[in-house]
Amino acid sequence: MIELLKQPWPWYVAGPLIGLTVPALLILGNKSFGISSSLRHICAACIPANLSFFKYDWKKEAWNLFFVLGIFFGGAIAISLLSNPNPVIVNPKLAVELAGYGITNYDNLIPTDVMNWSSLFTLRGFMIMVVGGFLVGFGTRYAGGCTSGHAIMGLSNLQWPSLVATICFMIGGFIMANLILPHILTL
Repeated sequence: MIELLKQPWPWYVAGPLIGLTVPALLILGNKSFGISSSLRHICAACIPANLSFFKYDWKKEAWNLFFVLGIFFGGAIAISLLSNPNPVIVNPKLAVELAGYGITNYDNLIPTDVMNWSSLFTLRGFMIMVVGGFLVGFGTRYAGGCTSGHAIMGLSNLQWPSLVATICFMIGGFIMANLILPHILTL
């Protein structure tokens, strides 16, 4: 069983499992789902700010905090018990393209050639980790939720803003991956 869990799961298994979260949440009476909203709940619980954005009954959303905590501990368990020590398999055409950007180490899921403490202090690393992180956080707040909230729960509830946000996420992802990221990686 452990060996089966260590292998990548195909889309036709992982996708329906993710999709089953929606009916499970609806059966439990939750109409909203998203990871980014948990940061708001943490701030409302821990920071006694006099801001209207944090003045709500965060305890009604405590399940979301337990969900995120479960993701954290599930990740820690997966890394310690289920991690695959073999290098990540990359398509040879992609490997050639990435080598042009100086990315050749595939020992981890995240390329250590780009994402490490020493590269944080380079222009390329700063742009990817700090500026990129800020833009993701800003975009999540501006869009009123993250990809999991809009694409999984919002589309399932037939919410028009979630459709618009998901289309914008996809367009932004295509533009970033194909037009902007290659320029950042050459810095």
